[in-house]
Amino acid sequence: APAASSLRTGRMTIDDVVTRTGILFAVLVTVGAVAWTLELGGEALMLGFFGGLILGMVNAFSKTVKPVLAIAYAAFQGLALGTISHMYNEMYDGIVSQAILVTISAFAGMLFAYKSGRIRVTPKFTKVLTTALIGYLVLGLVSFVAFMFTKTSIYNSGFGLLIASGGMVLAAFFLILDFDSIQSGIAAGAPESESWRAAFGLMVTIVWLYMEVLRVLSILRGND
Repeated sequence: APAASSLRTGRMTIDDVVTRTGILFAVLVTVGAVAWTLELGGEALMLGFFGGLILGMVNAFSKTVKPVLAIAYAAFQGLALGTISHMYNEMYDGIVSQAILVTISAFAGMLFAYKSGRIRVTPKFTKVLTTALIGYLVLGLVSFVAFMFTKTSIYNSGFGLLIASGGMVLAAFFLILDFDSIQSGIAAGAPESESWRAAFGLMVTIVWLYMEVLRVLSILRGND
């Protein structure tokens, strides 16, 4: 007999997560393509960024992720990514396709590393990543404050490439935590509705990874 689906068990399955993730990325790509085509400017970028930030916080701290809010988050992210990707591509022709290829490769590599057992999630592994993330966020805040007062950023210094590369690697390793969270949820018999939370978390990390890759490539292209 075929395996029981979530409709029969009420529990989350890997198919649920894949389907929900596909829906969110379909929305993101569609809105992003429209934003790219219309060549929207800074206002659209800020709207997408802050809209996505607000909905991201709501979804992250909500007891249950509502599908409509997750989809709205994907739409706002699509607006922001489509706009900023077009800006980057205007400065560095072909950089977006390169960033997409690197992001997909990193995702595939991390998925293989996790499924093959080459990278295992342990309390120490999680603690190290969490500490690194806090440090990275503090560094970003310092850079923002410094830019507001001095109009210069540490990302434009000689450490820019190193910092951006560190962010890219950190985002890639956070994919491992997402994979483990999904597998743990399925093993624990999490409700089917949790597949939206899993898809949302995966999207957040992939978007973060893409932005870091885009920044690294732009620094490398700018130094040519």
